[in-house]
Amino acid sequence: MLCLSPDTPRVRLDKYLAQAFPQFSRSYLKRLIQQGHILVNDGQAKPSQRLDNTDQITITLPAPVPEHHPLAEPTPLAILYEDSDVLVIDKPPGLVVHPGPGHPDHTLVNAVLAHCPSIVASDDLSRPGIVHRLDKDTSGLMVIAKNEHARKHLVSQFQTRTLTKAYLALVRGRLPNTHGVIEAAIGRDPHNRKRMALVPAGREASSRYAVRQYLGDHTLLDITPTTGRTHQLRVHLSSIGHSIVGDRLYGPKRSGRPPDLLIKRQFLHAYRLGFRLPSTDVYHEFTSPLPPDLEQILNFLRCEL
Repeated sequence: MLCLSPDTPRVRLDKYLAQAFPQFSRSYLKRLIQQGHILVNDGQAKPSQRLDNTDQITITLPAPVPEHHPLAEPTPLAILYEDSDVLVIDKPPGLVVHPGPGHPDHTLVNAVLAHCPSIVASDDLSRPGIVHRLDKDTSGLMVIAKNEHARKHLVSQFQTRTLTKAYLALVRGRLPNTHGVIEAAIGRDPHNRKRMALVPAGREASSRYAVRQYLGDHTLLDITPTTGRTHQLRVHLSSIGHSIVGDRLYGPKRSGRPPDLLIKRQFLHAYRLGFRLPSTDVYHEFTSPLPPDLEQILNFLRCEL
């Protein structure tokens, strides 16, 4: 914990940290702030926040990720589309996207490197080609950049929110409105580092949803994140009292009743992905059918109606 001295000027948080820790780049420190690893007075902070000489700064450095290039591991991939710039992959549940603490190998990145050894790494050797992520137990569509031109093209579409992603989610309860928008800032939960939470000083986040079907006391949603925060849909839906079925982190524990007895992961599937191809700048859209394990849950609930 850092305690500011009485004569500390009212400087930006990121600037103060860059001066206090010259061994770290300012961009790295900014990323730590945005990810919730650096708190001011035990609360979520922003890089631009002006410090007061009574402020206390808490820093929790994340576990280091491998600094070497991940190894290629031949693994079957469900490739929906491929050209010289991108891969569109249908990720199965249970597959971690990139190496990290607790998952040094057997990830999607390892499989992609076996398929395409020349794929580039941007500024992170452990995540070559990765421009967005899905949680380990979320299935569905991902696009992988095969070169630097493609990476920049895709990142630009994410930043301008012209790339579209849509998910199917089964939630607890019946949403009263058939359409809606959830807008609430998200940051690292100050009480549990493994969770995200609604934090007033967090990063703005917005999710649009539409009801596809009411299934007893459950609702099947078509939901689109217009921002890309960690665990965004899971946090947003839980915050309005309609957590995703099977979500053990943001929802209740297993109830002992169907569909909890049937599902082994959160019911969340990225079924639609649309973006402009870097090679042609023409918009293309890809879709993925609901996986069998999630389709089984819907069939069960429909039989109960």
